[in-house]
Amino acid sequence: MNGKTIVGALLIVLGIIGLAVGSVSYKDKDSTEIGPIDVTTTETEHVRIPKALSIAVLVVGGLLVVAGTRRRGA
Repeated sequence: MNGKTIVGALLIVLGIIGLAVGSVSYKDKDSTEIGPIDVTTTETEHVRIPKALSIAVLVVGGLLVVAGTRRRGA
């Protein structure tokens, strides 16, 4: 396997994950100390993964896999 095939396979996997999951959530934690008082806030953020982006990543990954498996020359 050459580099194009490996990168293409990784992009295909990422595209499938993007289509299956649809969004990613993460927690943002801020902490501040004001004298003896400790104030902590936690927010949950959601990032949506566009379907068009996931499909584009799948297509590019497929093209890289095909390009990586072709032989040069003959």
